[in-house]
Amino acid sequence: MPLNGPLHRTPGEPAVSSINPKGGPVAGPQEIVMSLKLFDTVPDFTQESTEGVINFYDWAGDDWVVLFSHPKDFTPVCTTELGSVASLKPEFEKRGVKVVGLSVDSAHSHHAWARDIAETQGAALNFPLIADDDRSVSKLLDLIHPNASDTNTVRTVLVIDGAKKLRLTLTYPASTGRNFTELLRTIDSLQLTDKYKVATPANWQQGEDVIIVPAVDDAAALALFPAGWTTVKPYLRTVKQPG
Repeated sequence: MPLNGPLHRTPGEPAVSSINPKGGPVAGPQEIVMSLKLFDTVPDFTQESTEGVINFYDWAGDDWVVLFSHPKDFTPVCTTELGSVASLKPEFEKRGVKVVGLSVDSAHSHHAWARDIAETQGAALNFPLIADDDRSVSKLLDLIHPNASDTNTVRTVLVIDGAKKLRLTLTYPASTGRNFTELLRTIDSLQLTDKYKVATPANWQQGEDVIIVPAVDDAAALALFPAGWTTVKPYLRTVKQPG
């Protein structure tokens, strides 16, 4: 059971919407949801998981976090996804990223499901899976899309930085498994562009050329990139990946 309800907020967080996602008047706290936008502060919560009670902010510390939701336990696509993330956990750790799953069933059910994951995917669950059987976290983070399902979460990914800001969201239908290699690529891009005044082009991979952001003029670029760059257009300047 949750130790905080879905209305828990911290200073500076976006306002909580009082719109009933099913339409009509608000029926009560259980109907109130928050719609998170990029660079909003992701709210704290406390909830049971396969690794005990988790207070999100304490557990995350200063690390980045990937939180990804699942419609329910013992579903085929989710089983493959959890096995995939378990295999990729060292790659996330290299980037200073913690991973946490969420499904709308109990911790007891999660533990039974974890045995199936280990048996069928060749990788045991090695990160916490939140037991959101009362859907308080799902409602807090707006992971339930009523037109898809009134009760089950959609297949959402939240990438959250060390300041608890939402940096990326991906939402897939229940029938489509997520590409976690692509997720690692996007995290590489986010972390690189946080450190340097660059952006990454279409289909960019680690080590490839990047783009100098338009806000940096040529004089400033020369100080940042003394080895030079390629000017394709005045607004499109490519440079070797820094760092």
